[in-house]
Amino acid sequence: MQSAREVHVVSHPLVQHKLSLMRRKETSTQQFRQLLDEISMLLAYEVTRDFPLTTRAIETPIAPMDAPVIDGKKLVVISILRAGDGILTGFLKIVPSARIGHIGLYRDPKTLQAVEYYFKVPQDLSDRDVVVVDPMLATGNSAAAAVARIKEKQPKSIKMVCLLAVPEGIRTLHDQHPDVPIWCAAVDERLNEKSYIVPGLGDAGDRMFGTK
Repeated sequence: MQSAREVHVVSHPLVQHKLSLMRRKETSTQQFRQLLDEISMLLAYEVTRDFPLTTRAIETPIAPMDAPVIDGKKLVVISILRAGDGILTGFLKIVPSARIGHIGLYRDPKTLQAVEYYFKVPQDLSDRDVVVVDPMLATGNSAAAAVARIKEKQPKSIKMVCLLAVPEGIRTLHDQHPDVPIWCAAVDERLNEKSYIVPGLGDAGDRMFGTK
């Protein structure tokens, strides 16, 4: 059982170096996508560190052995559209057998609240560990809404994985879901008046897809 209000900052030098490259405004769309893919693989490595192991009888070319394998049903990675798919791609390279879900949310420009427009996840989550992915935990409203929707399916556990978070977003998510640990590459200073992360890296979706 995870303790309440956990925030894990992945401070590995490779993660921090690649994140700095992503932050630069002159980084191209292609480079941004590649770096996001690489960081996502490193985050996947860290967030699965506590998965339980069991043993299975196998035979190597030399001898039989009881070999360690991940215990239980497979991971489910749920992407908050559209930018979450950038992290999803990296996760699937590390855990290719993971099930995949998507939740579509947009931020109402007046209220800044999350509005759902799409939801498709594996049918039975009761024995599965869920990782929710979205590059930016800014206001936290989309993440909190996504987690609330996923909890209706009663998964075994939920973790939140993002590139950047800010205190405001962490507070919003943990006020509503204190049981959901957050994994990120950095906790930035604050939100600006337009609810962008400062210093941040701009709009992750636009930079990933080249739409701005």
